[in-house]
Amino acid sequence: MVSQNKLIEIADIQAAAKCLDGIAHRTPVLTSTTVNQITNSEVFFKCENFQRTGSFKFRGAYNALSQVSEPQKQKGVLTFSSGNHAQGIALAGNLLNIPTTIVMPENAPIVKQTATRGYGAEVILYNQKQISREELAQKLADEKGLTIIPPFDHPHIIAGQGTTALELIQEVGELDLLLVCCGGGGLISGCAIATKSLLPNCRVIGVEPAAADDATRSFKSKTLQFVNNPDTIADGARTASLGKITFPLVLEYVDDMVTVSEEAIIRTMFFIWERLKIVVEPTGVLAATALLEGVVKVPGARVGVIISGGNVDLMEVGKLFSSI
Repeated sequence: MVSQNKLIEIADIQAAAKCLDGIAHRTPVLTSTTVNQITNSEVFFKCENFQRTGSFKFRGAYNALSQVSEPQKQKGVLTFSSGNHAQGIALAGNLLNIPTTIVMPENAPIVKQTATRGYGAEVILYNQKQISREELAQKLADEKGLTIIPPFDHPHIIAGQGTTALELIQEVGELDLLLVCCGGGGLISGCAIATKSLLPNCRVIGVEPAAADDATRSFKSKTLQFVNNPDTIADGARTASLGKITFPLVLEYVDDMVTVSEEAIIRTMFFIWERLKIVVEPTGVLAATALLEGVVKVPGARVGVIISGGNVDLMEVGKLFSSI
């Protein structure tokens, strides 16, 4: 359970790690001599594209669903997601025998819609211009008596996501910097708590698309900022804002926030496909983009980079890469 003195702390992340042991994959950490030479740093890529469902989201989803009450399990859970959290909840529900309903935007990648249904969830599509996902989710939850498990603004979700950094540190040891992508802030909050608890001197920097820079503006202004349906290929970062829980955590534990352009995201995505030989999605390379494009420069440092996911529509990749 979540500690009482603080909403989320390292003990909660360690408890989540025990919950996930033998269930979630302990994803590989890759290195590249070429990347080290380009950045003049020692870089460690934590590859959550190899996680179950293809992203880190499974960690928080399973941790959260494993702790709902028996009556809630019987009725089922509901969430809203553009895709990766949807798949995480769907698979976790399948494994725990909990019915799942997922509210997804009509323009969510087909590969993510298909996978979510494949894990056994009921998918309800909606038009973003007509209703907000939160409003529709609440309406459905009230009608059917379902428990809402939001994609990032939930203590058990955040604790589960924090196990990503916990594993990385356990494997590679000391780090001078950790780079993490940021959408709603669940991953960076959990990773920052884990990192600052284990490596107090390690800097944590969040990375967003410049076209969806609400978290960066929030961090700089110390006031919650919003963005409406941002036009970015990084669909996992299209969240309107940080959450009521994640915003204070980002302010407390994160050292800085930066942004990267759409063109830079595509270049980095191509580079990682070509050089590391792994499938990554646009959101998944945000952190790597900041390093490889020189937005963040830390010569001589040991740098951890979270690759958050690899759920990309392969039919669309050629179009993206043709623009380089």
